[in-house]
Amino acid sequence: MSTQEVSRREAWLMAARPQTLPAAAAPVIVGTGLALGAGAFAPLPALAALVGALLIQVGTNFANDYYDAKSGVDSDDREGFTRVTQSGLIAPAEVRWAMIGTFALSILVGTYLVWVGGLPIVVIGLASVAAGVLYAGGPYPLGSYGLGDLFVFVFFGLVAVTGTYYVQAAATVSGVPLRPPSETLPLAAVVASLPAAALSTNILVVNNVRDLETDRAAGKRSLAVLIGYRWSRVEFLLLTGMAYIVPVVFWLTEYGPLVLAPLLTLP
Repeated sequence: MSTQEVSRREAWLMAARPQTLPAAAAPVIVGTGLALGAGAFAPLPALAALVGALLIQVGTNFANDYYDAKSGVDSDDREGFTRVTQSGLIAPAEVRWAMIGTFALSILVGTYLVWVGGLPIVVIGLASVAAGVLYAGGPYPLGSYGLGDLFVFVFFGLVAVTGTYYVQAAATVSGVPLRPPSETLPLAAVVASLPAAALSTNILVVNNVRDLETDRAAGKRSLAVLIGYRWSRVEFLLLTGMAYIVPVVFWLTEYGPLVLAPLLTLP
């Protein structure tokens, strides 16, 4: 489909990249599953965490589209999906305001989570929004200096899973916490976040390997550009291994055989 045939609605869908939303929802589902198993499930905080995660993902997508076009990283030679700012489908100012509006909505949702989870949610929320912007924006974009993989691993894995569990467990604690009570952040939540972190990062690894040559030509130093094809494949395999090893670790401890269900996806 040429850009002349794209409607405005289709262009905004391209900018929002709904195909990336499962990666944002998955860690929230994992954290909610843990809370359910621990008897800490709280439906409203869980729903708010999901909506907030989806909004941050969409806001990050808008930010990437806008800043990559502005910096010249996106070009006609780039493979993959159409970038609406670079292709002229949507004016840069509109994409920028969409980014601001989406992040503002995520902060609005976050105010409820702050009421439930206290100061730790303020830190998590502001850090997540800032990282979403700074991945492609700012004077030193994380994605252009080899830190994109770390950003995804931390915020779309560790933070998303443990944060989702925390806001549900914190709902059972009286008062507004200034720091996470010990019972709201168990080691199991941290370990369970690793597969989500690994698989989310692998999505970026695949994209960066695909874009390696065009990124290098544009001066973007993604981790794939820095370590090359061979070590990017090693990174992918190590992260995939982590995603399958963690369920086995859970099974060998106190959890039932259902935790082995992810092994059904082994090739």
